[in-house]
Amino acid sequence: MATPDGSEATPTFDTSQPTIARVYDALLGGKDNFAADREGAATYLKFVPDAGRCAIDNRAALVKGVQHLVREGIDQFLDIGSGLPTQKNTHQAAQEITPDAKVVYVDVDPIVLAHGRALLATNDSTIVVTADLRKPQDILDHPEIKDHLDWDRPIALMIVGIHMHFHDDEQPDEWVRTLMDKLVPGSYLFITDFVDTGEPLQKAIEQAGLESLGNGWIRTPERIEQHFLGLPLIPPGIDFLERWNPAAPEADVPAAEDLQPYQRILMAGIAKKV
Repeated sequence: MATPDGSEATPTFDTSQPTIARVYDALLGGKDNFAADREGAATYLKFVPDAGRCAIDNRAALVKGVQHLVREGIDQFLDIGSGLPTQKNTHQAAQEITPDAKVVYVDVDPIVLAHGRALLATNDSTIVVTADLRKPQDILDHPEIKDHLDWDRPIALMIVGIHMHFHDDEQPDEWVRTLMDKLVPGSYLFITDFVDTGEPLQKAIEQAGLESLGNGWIRTPERIEQHFLGLPLIPPGIDFLERWNPAAPEADVPAAEDLQPYQRILMAGIAKKV
């Protein structure tokens, strides 16, 4: 955002309250967080001692999904609720294969904008903007986003690790539908979410989210599949992160019951708009 004299305004943010982006950064072992965020991360670790490993696995799934999509010909990514682009993230995963892949990071936390612009100052293919998934039309109307992406070509919409922070009463699938309706056939929808298959540790991470951030709900696999709006899922469908590999859907994977409990907290999937 420009000031009246044409210089860039510095976003303001409240460091006394934890945010999703900064708590996640703390769980990943990053440095772009504050005391309140580290306290939030500690709450997660109190309920789920392997919460840091869950965060790392979620980031690994992001990389796995992005690189598969790049190899399928996708070179544009709209990453909503992206968090801080520090630990290996969408632009690094995509541009490692296709150096000029376009990435838009969108996050409601203004510190993501402040830090992201500094980190990406020399990367013309990647931008960071402040916007809210709750207001999808604002995302679509954002001038920087409109200019950065070619809306006549396929785009991968990423809602990775975000759905769990919205209650179903808010109807988050409708926000995603508004975004997907704008995308042309051949585009993709990539989601990870907390899952509920009846295990105690899954309920524990829900409690951790509610205590640390005031949000964070688990959902059944059937409910997670509904996030994809009826679009066809690419193989292997939705699955626990450790078992999910769209690049090799026929490969042997460990049985779900053989996974560690923390490996049964998150599921991932990608659907294609046809």
